[in-house]
Amino acid sequence: MTFKNFIKKVHLWLGLSSGLIVIILGITGCLYVFEEELRPIVHDYYYVDQVKNKKLPVSQLIQIATEANKINPKQTLSGCRILNDDKRTAIIWFFEELDKDAIWYWNRYQNTYVYIDPYTGSVKKLENYNSEFFVFVRMLHQTLCLRSEIGDPIVGTATIIFIIPLITGLILWWPKNKQAAKQRFWFRWKNTTQWKRKNYDLHNILGYYMMFFALIIALTGLVWAFECYDKGLQWLFNGGKTFEKEKIVSDTTQYTQNTATDKIYAATLKANPNAKSYYLFIPKAEDSLATFQTFTRYKNRFDDVSMQFDRYTGRNLKTVTYNDKNNGEKLRFINYDLHVGSILGFPGKVLAFFASLVSASLPITGFLIWWGRNNKKKKSVAKF
Repeated sequence: MTFKNFIKKVHLWLGLSSGLIVIILGITGCLYVFEEELRPIVHDYYYVDQVKNKKLPVSQLIQIATEANKINPKQTLSGCRILNDDKRTAIIWFFEELDKDAIWYWNRYQNTYVYIDPYTGSVKKLENYNSEFFVFVRMLHQTLCLRSEIGDPIVGTATIIFIIPLITGLILWWPKNKQAAKQRFWFRWKNTTQWKRKNYDLHNILGYYMMFFALIIALTGLVWAFECYDKGLQWLFNGGKTFEKEKIVSDTTQYTQNTATDKIYAATLKANPNAKSYYLFIPKAEDSLATFQTFTRYKNRFDDVSMQFDRYTGRNLKTVTYNDKNNGEKLRFINYDLHVGSILGFPGKVLAFFASLVSASLPITGFLIWWGRNNKKKKSVAKF
């Protein structure tokens, strides 16, 4: 067997073996890449009825949400999100662990998102997190809706297998000379061009132009699939060093039953007045040492800020910007933005959309090429 024939075999059988999962990942990737833009369009409860002069304190919004979510008594308060947009509702969410050994993600845990008008305190929606369309799409994309211990290795292995046909495809595609190159870089269809030729060109030409972006999506996706890959990348970008995270705790000598939520939110808002949104991660009541953490999201991800506060006094204990992170943490921080293309803004998302779409099409067009050649051989044998 020649080297080229070996490459063909590898390309064919690895492409076919991972094809179904790659199709699912590609289609769900297309749907999810614009979730941030689409969610406010399809969900009317993301908006208030009327903008007024003054918003209610965050602590009061949390009390209202807790009262509204009494129908789920086992769920615990987990966090809230306040958008720096006067027209948007506040979001408070609650969490409950169900069966950690369940196969499907919706049987493992349950979140309820409560959407509240911050001016009036009226509850706009109690959303079952697991049933929300984009959550289902994300989980199908990330774990095939299985629990992570099962789904992550399956998706990760299929992604690795997909990467190999991408590389072998480039080897097979590469033109031998300038004359051959003219036929490889663009479609040269005529009215007489048959569908088999069109399918062949769709597989090869689109695969070539989207290969680089598909590789980025695949390599960044592996971060969620394999913890060893995630840690290994960070270790590599840190020059072979491993950093231990600093343990920060609240001062229990200042203990009070009431968490300083409003004071913490006010301090976060004052430090970041032009942010896009504010996430408040509320510590569990029974964890007396836990700090109150906030995350401030900007339009430019490199401006995002994480802050830790003493849950009792509201004193700022630590502030971390992008520049404060080590190289491994920086890479991990922007990994999602690289994966969905948002690192380049809206044009990057468009590129990620088409790269995902083409990735989903490659197993289909590849299968049709293989099927067509096999049928051609069978017909030739039958005629003989």
